[in-house]
Amino acid sequence: MNGQEKDGGAREGERIAKVLARAGVASRREAERLIEQRRVTVDGQTVTTPATLVTEGQDIRFDGERVGGRPPVRLWRYHKPDGLVTTHKDPQGRRTVFEALPPALGRVLSVGRLDLTTEGLLLLTNDGGLSRALELPSNGWRRRYRARAYGQVTQNELDRLSAGVEIDGVRYGPVAAKLDQIQGGNVWITLSITEGKNREVRAILRHLGLHVNRLIRTAYGPFQLGGLQTGAVEEVPTKQLKEQLGAKLSAELGIGRK
Repeated sequence: MNGQEKDGGAREGERIAKVLARAGVASRREAERLIEQRRVTVDGQTVTTPATLVTEGQDIRFDGERVGGRPPVRLWRYHKPDGLVTTHKDPQGRRTVFEALPPALGRVLSVGRLDLTTEGLLLLTNDGGLSRALELPSNGWRRRYRARAYGQVTQNELDRLSAGVEIDGVRYGPVAAKLDQIQGGNVWITLSITEGKNREVRAILRHLGLHVNRLIRTAYGPFQLGGLQTGAVEEVPTKQLKEQLGAKLSAELGIGRK
């Protein structure tokens, strides 16, 4: 299926992968993989390329189930427990975040990921566009963590991280870090980062000779873990979401649209 074309070759419509992401079926990248697996049809024809264009009113289906119109954009705070992987399907058979969520939540996407053993705030959304927007480093939102680590460190050593650090050829941006408590052979540290590179906090503290044995994300930009209980999910009110994103981005994403 090659999408819609007008006379003269002008194309109209929206890319199928984008439509699937907006409907909460999957992120745009994952939607492209689903299309490659020939699991998506439009008007009864199997879609073979994510470049396929579709228009309103066409019968779009994923694994035989019709994909409805775009639902209202929603965001949830989730207190991820230790021991869950942030993926829809784990090849090693480990339990996933999405298997642990209440079924009534429906299909959602995570905003970024947390490692298997990292606890704390994980944002969830039913909209691929919102997920991408919240992940962009350009928004400047800080991710805040509390880390318990085995070893010794001084505040002066932590202060030097404010200039960033290069580890094994990888450059990490400025880190705000505060030594909160010394507890036996462990230290508790609060860290704030903006990039969110893979296993960034663990890599930086390992560079200082510390072994992280507990890591909790307490904030993602303006959204806080607060007193949310482990395993609990709570929706962010639409009004609050719009206030945090600003009028322009909220309008682009259709937040608050009926």
